[in-house]
Amino acid sequence: MKPTIHLLHGFIGSGKTTLARRLERECGAERFSHDEWMVRLHGWNPPEEHFKEYQLQIEHLIWAEARLAVRAGRDVILDFGFWTRESRDEARNRVRSIGATAKFYAVSCPRRTMRARTLERSKRPATDSLWIDGAAFDKLMAAFEPMQDDEAFVRIDGTK
Repeated sequence: MKPTIHLLHGFIGSGKTTLARRLERECGAERFSHDEWMVRLHGWNPPEEHFKEYQLQIEHLIWAEARLAVRAGRDVILDFGFWTRESRDEARNRVRSIGATAKFYAVSCPRRTMRARTLERSKRPATDSLWIDGAAFDKLMAAFEPMQDDEAFVRIDGTK
């Protein structure tokens, strides 16, 4: 049986990392969180002018680690967000190219819940999430593309 790469789609504060940790416990898969790596390497509030560069570097490193895990026969969890259809299609192709099965989860909850969670956790430095204020939350929301009906995914209520 091919290893599975669990891909978590959802906006900031939707409950992706909570699901990722649960899957890690239940499946024994290796979990990779973009935000955790960003915080470790560049702090919880990296400079906006370098963010995209840092993001691409971390994404490259995580995919390389995921490839190694799959080659060793292990399942993987990618806690990335996959905000655009293009990024999800690219992820599906990457998963296929490294010999694994892709399983997407769409994690969602009401916008007000996501915003409240994000602003609350941004009150103090964290090791697993980035600092985001209300203006950034609203700006980033405009770039978010929900899963479409023609994409195979498991719907998860992140409200709980």
